[in-house]
Amino acid sequence: RVEALDKVVYHNKLGTQGERVQRVRAIAKSIAQQLGATQLGKQVDQAAQLAKTDLITDMVGEFPELQGTMGRYYALNDQLDAAVADAIEDHYKPRFAGDVLPRGEVGVIVALADKLETLVGMFGIGNLPTGDRDPFALRRHALGVIRMLVEKDLPLDLDTLLVSTLPAFGDKIEDASAALSDFIYDRLAGSLREQGFGAQEVEAVLAYRPQRLADVQKRLEAVRAFAALPEAPALAAANKRVGNILKKADGPVRARVDEALLQEQAEKDLFAALQTVAPKADAQFAEGDYTASLQTLAALRTPVDAFFEHVMVNAEDPALKANRLGLLATLHEAMNRIADLSRLVAA
Repeated sequence: RVEALDKVVYHNKLGTQGERVQRVRAIAKSIAQQLGATQLGKQVDQAAQLAKTDLITDMVGEFPELQGTMGRYYALNDQLDAAVADAIEDHYKPRFAGDVLPRGEVGVIVALADKLETLVGMFGIGNLPTGDRDPFALRRHALGVIRMLVEKDLPLDLDTLLVSTLPAFGDKIEDASAALSDFIYDRLAGSLREQGFGAQEVEAVLAYRPQRLADVQKRLEAVRAFAALPEAPALAAANKRVGNILKKADGPVRARVDEALLQEQAEKDLFAALQTVAPKADAQFAEGDYTASLQTLAALRTPVDAFFEHVMVNAEDPALKANRLGLLATLHEAMNRIADLSRLVAA
C-alpha cells in the first residue's frame, strides 16, 4: 500500500500522497532530533511511512471517518509495535477543538510532522485561508500544533521548527515561515482570549514572540499577578515612556552605564537599585519563576519615579545624555524579559 500512495494526487503543486509521506518522514526525523529523541527514530519513521496507507483500503474508502483508526488495526494485525500502531491512529489528533492529543511521544512527533507538512506546504505555495474558506483546515492544524507544543510542554522553538521543515520540500515551495509564524501567533492569541486572558495581557506576552509556546501561560500568569500589584500601573507607564524615549534616540542605544558619569542622586539611586534587583529578577527568570521575577522588578517603582522627576535625560553634554539613555536601556531590558509591560497601559 505504501507504493500505491505514489498514484494518489495530494495537490497539483505538492505532488502525490507518496511524496507527502516522504516529507512527513523527513520532518518527523528532524523533530525527533530537536527533542533529543533519536532512540525513537525507527518507530517514528515507520509510523510516518505507514500513517497514510489505510487511505488506500476499501474500508477507509467506504468510511473515510475511519482513517487512522483502521491504520492502527492493520498495524496491530501485522504485529507492529503498539507505539507505532497508536501513532498511526493518533497522528490526525487533535481532530477538532477539545479533542485528545496523541497518547505517546511517537504519536506526538508524527502528528506534529504531519500538521507542519500541511501548514508549511500550503503557505509555501500561497494557499492561505481566506474569510470563512479554509479547505485544508489550516486554522485547525495550527491550533493542533499549538496545543501539542503547550500541553506536552515540548522544548521546541517555534521559528526553528518552521524553518527546519523547509528542506523536506526541496524547490516545490517558497519560504513563507514568517507569514506562517504570524498565523500561528494569531491563532494562539485567539485561543488565549477564549481561555479568559485579557487582550492587554495577551498582547503584552506575545509582543516579543516567545519561542517556547509552553512558556506562554506561565508568562501570562506572571503578567496577571504583576498587574495586580499597586506598583504596576506606574511601572508600566514608565516602561512605555522609556520605550518612547529610546525610539526617538539617534540610533540604537546600548544597555551600558558608566558609573563615573552618574551625577544626579536620582540616577545614582536607579543604577544602584538595578544592580540589586536585576540580577535577582534574572535568576528567577532563568528558573522559570516568571511571577517572582516580575514581582521583584516592582521594587524599581520608587527609583524610577524619582529618576523621571529629577533627571533630564536629554542633557546638553553628549556623554551624559548617552549614559542616561544607556541607563534607561538597561532598565528597559530588565523590565521586558517576560513581556512588554507597556502594553498594560490603557491606550
